[in-house]
Amino acid sequence: MRMMKIAVLHGAKDLRLDDAPAPVAGESDVVIQVKFAGICGSDLGTYQSGWPTGEPVPLGHELSGIVAEAGNNVSDFEIGDRVILNPMFNWVGIGGPEGGFAERLLIRDIVSRPESLIRIPASVSFESGALVEPLAVSFHAINRADVQPGAKVALFGAGPIGLCLIIALRLKGIDDIIAFDLSAFRRERALALGARAALDPRERPPGDVLKEMHGTDLYAGFLPVAATDVYFEASGAPQVLPEIIDYARSNSDIVVVAIHKKPVSLNIEMMVAKEISLLTAVGYPTEMPDVVAMLDGVAPDLAPLISHRFAAEDFLQAFGTACNPESSAKVLIQYP
Repeated sequence: MRMMKIAVLHGAKDLRLDDAPAPVAGESDVVIQVKFAGICGSDLGTYQSGWPTGEPVPLGHELSGIVAEAGNNVSDFEIGDRVILNPMFNWVGIGGPEGGFAERLLIRDIVSRPESLIRIPASVSFESGALVEPLAVSFHAINRADVQPGAKVALFGAGPIGLCLIIALRLKGIDDIIAFDLSAFRRERALALGARAALDPRERPPGDVLKEMHGTDLYAGFLPVAATDVYFEASGAPQVLPEIIDYARSNSDIVVVAIHKKPVSLNIEMMVAKEISLLTAVGYPTEMPDVVAMLDGVAPDLAPLISHRFAAEDFLQAFGTACNPESSAKVLIQYP
């Protein structure tokens, strides 16, 4: 029996490369030879807390690869197809029995759930393919608020999802983007991807910065507030949302993309008075094919998004690197 290594989280901060049998496709399954896999912010969050059930769980859901095996009942895919994973249909790496940080990955019952995989054309590299998932998260967040060209946008958190939001916003014709992040490394990446400015919120209150850069409106006829149209909260910092509500203008939108692990107290009275729309975004119900089509057309420069590439045997080192926001953005794992 052929063996391989697979990344399994056994508990909080207990990530191991376990030995496991290489998967074999059943009659309705396919096996993917993984080419690239990205480390997601949700992987890092799960690493810190452990899986809610306390059970060991394999990680990895941002990936590209080639169909290496296909069962006799499979007609939608064939050996050699270049594909990316859509984990919303199979829970790979997010609680299911399989994880994508492995040389080979079993996709169960592709016959019933063909949406689990999406073909990518030859014009889209496997490296870019592994970035489709976080880009789709960002496009979905933008779609939730229906952000239009000309909007003034503030972004809190320039980690991988925040950086993907900058890419997606620019592709949608929005270029007035003010980003805030504690990491100088990530602020530089935000600027390289097209943010108008990228600032440290500890140096100057974001509300003051936005009033200066986006202009001011008057709330209730006398109180100066920022003229920012849309706020994206991708940092997970608990103080960000209450502060935004204080200085946001009437009829502005707040889109929460970050996973907040603890309750946040909000001034609902002020939100109602200003008619602020508070939206949340998770996943990508329809956006992954759109991102693939975008990459097949006028593809953006994704280079500033990727900070590190590691070989599969150095996975644990790669994960440690991804845990440090001062020196990493998107970290990719390349499989042989």
